[in-house]
Amino acid sequence: MSNVQYLFDLAVILFTAKLFSIIGKKFGIPEVVGEILAGLVIGSAVLGIVVESEFLRIMAELGVIMLMFEAGLGTNLQELKKSGLKATLIACSGVIVPLIMGTVLFMSFYGFDEPGSERFMRGLFLGTIMSATSVSITVAALKELGKLSETVGTTIVSAAIIDDVLGIILLTIVTGLSGQSESESVLTVLLKVVIFFAGAIATGFVVYKVMSWLDGRYSHHRRVPITSLCYCFLLAYLAETYFGIADITGAYVAGVILCNIADRDYIERRIDISSYMIFAPVFFAGIGLKTSFAAMDTRFLMFSICFVIVALVSKVIGCGICAKFMGFNTGDSLKVGTGMMTRGEVALITAQKGLLLGLLTADYFTAVILMILVSSIVTPICLKKQYSNV
Repeated sequence: MSNVQYLFDLAVILFTAKLFSIIGKKFGIPEVVGEILAGLVIGSAVLGIVVESEFLRIMAELGVIMLMFEAGLGTNLQELKKSGLKATLIACSGVIVPLIMGTVLFMSFYGFDEPGSERFMRGLFLGTIMSATSVSITVAALKELGKLSETVGTTIVSAAIIDDVLGIILLTIVTGLSGQSESESVLTVLLKVVIFFAGAIATGFVVYKVMSWLDGRYSHHRRVPITSLCYCFLLAYLAETYFGIADITGAYVAGVILCNIADRDYIERRIDISSYMIFAPVFFAGIGLKTSFAAMDTRFLMFSICFVIVALVSKVIGCGICAKFMGFNTGDSLKVGTGMMTRGEVALITAQKGLLLGLLTADYFTAVILMILVSSIVTPICLKKQYSNV
């Protein structure tokens, strides 16, 4: 392969992503859905023009990091404080319900067995994958609708961030129960999570003061968004490397720390230029590129379809009902449940871990990818319809 193959891949991805997003917009479909469908069409599932590479994977990762940083910048701190307890309870419910329903679904297809058995642990692990939430698609959809900083939007983002942390803990517990885990103890994981957030808050005050000074001295100067982006990448790196927390969580926290500086909107606009033009389309198209239907047979096709349906419904039930108990009205509760339906990199990382530990076989990746693809397409469409009916 030519060493400049990535230039061709980028050209094809950016052109088709924009073309599909324009076509989608004509039919009232969110732009991100068009970009995901573009990746599906040009990827191995249909035309096979572009194959996912390490370069495209890194570009996609940068895309989701920048997207989450923008989400953090757009956060209303007052709304975030108000939604803290509610978001935590919603996240807990949104993990427990899919975990149970995913485990029961697997054993309904492949036979019930006693706790601790290989079959039970495989079902429990698939339930763990199902419990993951990826908020990046929802963030893009809410941003497009202009609803990101409202109470519902803030609650969804907060709950999804907490969901990530719970997912790490749950993964540690399940792999530990399997007896095949090489990971750290649950207590160590919890300690790292606490240290990360405590450290981020403590150092965040210093960073905020420094950035406010820089912003006051060089208002509307490009060095302000550049420095902000450096901080975003640094915190994302530290979160992933030293604390075992998803890099997107670090990026979101960086955005929240800087969300009250005077030039916040200017920083967000500058970041959005690069994100909108290149990084975000590669990320969204990358979801489609990962999709392949080569290993499908009738039984596994039925399991995959049920896996996707249960994954979507379980989040709506778990998060939506809890939101209702937390005082949200029926319409907003449904929006919270719908916004939490998306799955992405967290589900993929969990599935990859299961593969390495022998808790999962490679063919189940197709079901996971299908869940990510369908949830990524359905969620923005449902959110747009729900908000248009208000």
